[in-house]
Amino acid sequence: MRISSAKLHPPVQRGKQIEILVDGEPVTVYEGETVAAALLAASRFIFRYTDKYGSPRGLYCGIGLCHECRMVINDVPNVRACMTLVESGMQVQTQTNSNDWRQA
Repeated sequence: MRISSAKLHPPVQRGKQIEILVDGEPVTVYEGETVAAALLAASRFIFRYTDKYGSPRGLYCGIGLCHECRMVINDVPNVRACMTLVESGMQVQTQTNSNDWRQA
């Protein structure tokens, strides 16, 4: 049996469109999203680079436990993008030197 006309899911309800700056470039996002979700939706997958080898890192656990998604947000380093909601005019930067992640 094939279901072809039934709506299985209601439409996605999104917040108001706002703009943030990511590495100096404007990105349109929606209120209520985390920075990590907004970046993934904008096809931006690299959030930081490791100190030792310069390896790219992005979202891993998505619940604030692993600290892989640390970024510089509004000039504050080591902020977890998965736990931070977007705000209009927010400045987000890929983190290249994390120093000590325990500062977060």
